[in-house]
Amino acid sequence: MMSAADPPAPRTVTAGPGDAGQRIDNFLARHLKGVPKTRIYRALRKGEVRVNGHRTRPHYHLVDGDRVRIPPIRYRVAGEPPVVPVKLLDQVPVLFEDGHILVVDKPAGLAVHGGSGMEFGLVEALRQLRPDLDFLELVHRLDRETSGCLMLALGRPALVALQRQLAERRGIRKHYLALVKGVPSGGGAVTVDRPLRQIRGRDGKKQVIVDAGGQQATTVFRIRRAFADTALLDAELLSGRMHQARVHAAHMGHPVAGDRLYGDDGFNARMQGLGLGRLFLHAERLRIHHPDSGLRQDFFAPLPAALESVLSGQ
Repeated sequence: MMSAADPPAPRTVTAGPGDAGQRIDNFLARHLKGVPKTRIYRALRKGEVRVNGHRTRPHYHLVDGDRVRIPPIRYRVAGEPPVVPVKLLDQVPVLFEDGHILVVDKPAGLAVHGGSGMEFGLVEALRQLRPDLDFLELVHRLDRETSGCLMLALGRPALVALQRQLAERRGIRKHYLALVKGVPSGGGAVTVDRPLRQIRGRDGKKQVIVDAGGQQATTVFRIRRAFADTALLDAELLSGRMHQARVHAAHMGHPVAGDRLYGDDGFNARMQGLGLGRLFLHAERLRIHHPDSGLRQDFFAPLPAALESVLSGQ
């Protein structure tokens, strides 16, 4: 949890004769033991640290009598879990919960797991903020920038049963909404059945390409609403590959709006001008056979207001 060394309020320290001539960043490191230098520099840049009531720079050399305001910097001791703000629960609506499964409406921008610069993801947050849940594991995943229905198992039997449904392609159906460039011809369902393979991009990050040597993947696209030069598509994923809907949409010539990895830069810039600040991909509907009762259940996550606003501008 949070280190006991984390001070509760700003404090003011007066520099003495022995501090004269010392750089302010080194002075702060001495008074904020354990705090990474990067965090100290950030506090200086943001003006959290003040010398005699004024902002200062890391290379400032102290003078005897300087009054240094040291902010209450929050940090973690190595090995301790990150502290998750309680208000995060308000940003993750629960669509359904019983003793077997938990279905939430994940917001865009929140990863399912921490890593890649994020201290925590949805799973770590729920484990900390919901200590009443003894078991909590993902049944499937959503990309960080994708919002909508996400299901977690609350017990191992439920996890095994639902993963079997996914593997055998029975019971579970996943439908996404995506705003794409252009309007698919024909007006009917378009099935993209192309294998996908993960590769490493030039920046070292994972991405996905259509490749004959990849894993089988099938997506069925249906037009929900057609506009002049864009379309809102229902994308039904019949498999669960990484970035599947995005790559298959781009492969058929209709990239998803706001997709910086597989999309069209010009189209993305135009959509940004209409207020789109994220990937326009939302997991709207999820259907399962309940792992305990076997009954069919459907879950629905409404399109976020920010995405509805973009549609109104089409």
